[in-house]
Amino acid sequence: MGYTQGVIRAAPGSEHDRHGKGVRAILNRFGKALITSAATAAVIGMAAAPAFATAATWTVKPGGATTGKAGTTVVTDVTANQSVTCTSSSTKGSFKKGSGLAGAGIGTVTSLTLSGCSVLGMSISVTLTGTMPVNALAFNSTKKTVAVSITKIHGSLSTSGCSATIDGTGAAAHNGMVKATYMDTGGKLHVLKTGGNLHLYKVNCFGVINNRDSVNFTTTYTLTPKQVITSP
Repeated sequence: MGYTQGVIRAAPGSEHDRHGKGVRAILNRFGKALITSAATAAVIGMAAAPAFATAATWTVKPGGATTGKAGTTVVTDVTANQSVTCTSSSTKGSFKKGSGLAGAGIGTVTSLTLSGCSVLGMSISVTLTGTMPVNALAFNSTKKTVAVSITKIHGSLSTSGCSATIDGTGAAAHNGMVKATYMDTGGKLHVLKTGGNLHLYKVNCFGVINNRDSVNFTTTYTLTPKQVITSP
């Protein structure tokens, strides 16, 4: 009958045969292009992966128990545009020591006290409690500075007839966070106004401040002993 069952064969050299070869050539080139594109994407992906998948390692000297002392510390309810000024602040904690360290939990704050806090002549108690990890995020080798975060912050603010809980996403979440910059030269830890997620909850302050108001605190601690934190 001129054909084999299930397969139609064009006569060699016919127009149909030439057309079929042309289509197969196009598909062949298209397939190679797809393979090349996939391979290129894989190479690009492999080149980009370390920035996301591989955490930088860190070196800390001397590590161990550390205290921090700061002067004026300001706590601000950004939403209500109200600030509390404290005459001083102190911290206690520790840092890991050695090299090849992960940035997450490279240090820990075990206590953070704000003293001499007042607004409009009223004394206010501001307390942050719990074990708060210090995380190294990025290192500027030119300025010898480290971008860090302090996490798992939980605390309270109170004065006569007014009280509130300080936390991150909820009153009992214990996930409050602030960003800071640590300067190897001088051993200064500067807590930044921006980049954190602190909010007020369980507020009972006659409408002066309210639930879910955004809050921050800023100050500069001098660490003793001075820690030298570098990467890699």
